[in-house]
Amino acid sequence: MREQQHDNTTDHTLPTRRERLRAFTKLKSQRQLLTGGIAIFGAAALTLGGALWQQDQTPDVVKLGKGVASVDAQPIAALDPVATVPSDTTAPDPTPSASESPIGSGEASYYGNELTGNRTASGEIFDPSRLTAAHRTLPLGSEVRVTNPNNGRSVVVTINDRGPFHGNRVIDLSTAAASAIGLIRSGTGRVSLALLMD
Repeated sequence: MREQQHDNTTDHTLPTRRERLRAFTKLKSQRQLLTGGIAIFGAAALTLGGALWQQDQTPDVVKLGKGVASVDAQPIAALDPVATVPSDTTAPDPTPSASESPIGSGEASYYGNELTGNRTASGEIFDPSRLTAAHRTLPLGSEVRVTNPNNGRSVVVTINDRGPFHGNRVIDLSTAAASAIGLIRSGTGRVSLALLMD
């Protein structure tokens, strides 16, 4: 009977020092794991947030030959005054002729002047003051009328490079071509394209 009473009293006693130390060590390691997990999660969130913020601050870039060019985030003041369209390159009447074949419409962008002198896919040297453009599939040397439906202005460009390689854009214009149809201020804009037949 005495032995049975002794067993009942041991159920209500405090844990031994060893048991307390073991429980404390286990809690400490769990706390360290939790703190480490929170730190890793916080670092990942900061990295992702920084990447998203930087993506919004980064200009859209297109490939030009072996280089790249900014097409969206270029301030108007940074444009080279030489890149304006000379009076002798003014586009003809925007009304399509019988020798033109409409090939669709879409978003257009333009090359910046920082790639002046780089080689294009056709082997020509890029000159932002010439009426040239990049297209994904049209044969190099093709002539295309690009029309801005917002203002009715059009320009005939020669395809001398491949692109655009960004989003749903259908053509990348030289600075002179973009200026001719009024795309410099916006950087991009909707255009319609027509292939000129020989």
